[in-house]
Amino acid sequence: MNSLIQKFNKIQADIKDSSANLKNNPKIIAVSKTIPMDRIKSLVDFGHIHFGENKVQEAEIKWRSVKNSNTNIQLHMLGKLQTNKVKKAVNIFDYIHSLDNKKLADFLKKNENETGKRLKYFIQVNFAKEDQKSGISVQETIPFFEYCINNLNLNVIGLMCFPPFNSKPTPFFKSAIELNNKLNLKELSMGMSNDYREAINLGSTFVRIGSAIFGQRGS
Repeated sequence: MNSLIQKFNKIQADIKDSSANLKNNPKIIAVSKTIPMDRIKSLVDFGHIHFGENKVQEAEIKWRSVKNSNTNIQLHMLGKLQTNKVKKAVNIFDYIHSLDNKKLADFLKKNENETGKRLKYFIQVNFAKEDQKSGISVQETIPFFEYCINNLNLNVIGLMCFPPFNSKPTPFFKSAIELNNKLNLKELSMGMSNDYREAINLGSTFVRIGSAIFGQRGS
């Protein structure tokens, strides 16, 4: 068993322990951005199906043939999505975690209609009010959610939380859970390599783990 699978198994065991008393069964999104497919392949062969990428073009190049031969693979778009990349994104991805404005929502719905493919969406909320980060404001989230559901019939399954790197994540996680529950959403994209245990304990159902599995980028 190679070291990557050993790391993955340890994280799975941690998650099982963390969620033992919870109703949800958290899923690991292996964040494979910038990681070449020859390193990812052992995890695919091991049977893991959820992977995350940040760029549409990179995802297309890396995953097209793999997804064609393994239809169980679920690919998650984690990075900011530009409207001019929506058509390709709808074709290659199964989940979008960065839905945060009406223009993007409109483009996604248009391309869903054209392709006949229905994706699953997380609304990215900027809980920390960081100017440099994407995400809709907390105050705008409810009307935006209602627009996505009532006007576009998008399959919004939860919120996405991305706390500041230099702050404790707890208050942002709690805010995400409170708003997610208010919207009666069942899924929550929250927690990364350094804080996934806490995220799961607080109610996350999808954790985005990269370096804890693949090592630091470029290593």
